[in-house]
Amino acid sequence: MIISLILGGAALIILIAVFMRSERGRAESAAQMTQFGQLAEKLSSAQSGLEGRMQQSQSQVNERLEMISKRLGDGLSQQTEKTGETLKVLHERLAVIDTAQKNLTDLSQQVVGLQDILSNKQARGNFGEIQLNDLVSAALPPDAYQTQCTLSNGKRIDCLLKLPNPPGSISIDAKFPLDSYSNMVNAEDKTTKVNAGRQFSADVLKHVKDIQEKYILPGETAESALMFLPSEAVYAELHANFRNVIEESFRRRVWIVSPTTLMATLNTVRAVLKDARMREQAGVIQTEVQKMMEDVGRLDGRVDKLQSHFDLVNKDLREIRISADKVTKRGDKIETVQLGDDTPAEDLPPPAANVERFPGAR
Repeated sequence: MIISLILGGAALIILIAVFMRSERGRAESAAQMTQFGQLAEKLSSAQSGLEGRMQQSQSQVNERLEMISKRLGDGLSQQTEKTGETLKVLHERLAVIDTAQKNLTDLSQQVVGLQDILSNKQARGNFGEIQLNDLVSAALPPDAYQTQCTLSNGKRIDCLLKLPNPPGSISIDAKFPLDSYSNMVNAEDKTTKVNAGRQFSADVLKHVKDIQEKYILPGETAESALMFLPSEAVYAELHANFRNVIEESFRRRVWIVSPTTLMATLNTVRAVLKDARMREQAGVIQTEVQKMMEDVGRLDGRVDKLQSHFDLVNKDLREIRISADKVTKRGDKIETVQLGDDTPAEDLPPPAANVERFPGAR
């Protein structure tokens, strides 16, 4: 708008100059100049009002820009703080994830190591023995069991629970057939799975028979033994799908136990041992009570004897007291008798009939 006004003013000036130079329109130019002057004044006032409005608009625009800048600054500050908090929480979660990832890595390595252990028969046997030893040592006192014990037939048992008769010492074997179980679990078709299951059943039954023949000795061990399976999965598979194996083990008095059921059995054994020791202690206490009653009887007899001695002493004291009283009375009578050389015979007191010859005698 300002540029338009300037261009308009310039055009007016040019027109004025043209009209002034023109000789024919001098008179008219004067009138037009007057009009142009008035027009210029109006343009000047309009320009002044326009400048005021421009300044007011500029100030309003500046205020709005400042408000917008402040809002943007506050918003950016809040957003920066929220972003920082979010990044902090994200960093903490990433740290937790890193820790969990590390734990998973360690667990994977342990699982791989466990698989390596269980794949080797000798290492698998050692693993079962170690687990059995940990369970037994945690539940029973050291004198209640013995590991790697050799029986009278020369066979070495993994653990022997020393219980009083009945039932007697109980043998525990920690070996278990895992190869056939792994083949059964990893079978890809039904036929292979059925064959692997039959082999697994045959292996377990053979192991049960070996335990019966080697570790159940009449007169030396209990009439039953324990077959320890350090795998809850194998134990559950036997009870779920191989009832014939479990029933055969019952007939042969070989009880198949897992870590959980073995712990329950060991707690029962501990209760039995505690009861047996309490009975032993009760016998000792009864013997001691009998001896104490004998001592009490002897003490009672001695008290009776001492009481009889006290009674005799009291009797002697009473008799001594009576004699002393008599002597005192006789002395008093003697003092009351006043004898002199000039006392006539008729004045003498008559002799008492009850006076003894010897006053001191009883």
